[in-house]
Amino acid sequence: MTTVVETTAEDTKLARFRVVSLAEGVSFLILLGIAMPLKYAAHMPAPTMVFGMIHGLLFLAYLALAYAVKQTQDWDAKRFLVVLVASVLPTGPFWLHKSLKN
Repeated sequence: MTTVVETTAEDTKLARFRVVSLAEGVSFLILLGIAMPLKYAAHMPAPTMVFGMIHGLLFLAYLALAYAVKQTQDWDAKRFLVVLVASVLPTGPFWLHKSLKN
């Protein structure tokens, strides 16, 4: 017997946001934990430029998807503020990823 699971556009947006949230969190930790020490301790600025750009793009995607999910999930201002604050905390995206599980 096969079970059919319907996927709505809202579920897809939320799933996409959760993936981007994890990627943004990982890029933030790499930037802070690896690239920045290499820049200042080993005088190697290249990793900071590369991971800084990757993190910046993921951060912009995070913000855009957060707004899209806010619209589809009917988040109130408080919930949306928590999502925005989580994006600037080093482990915030990981906590958020877990809290958004369906």
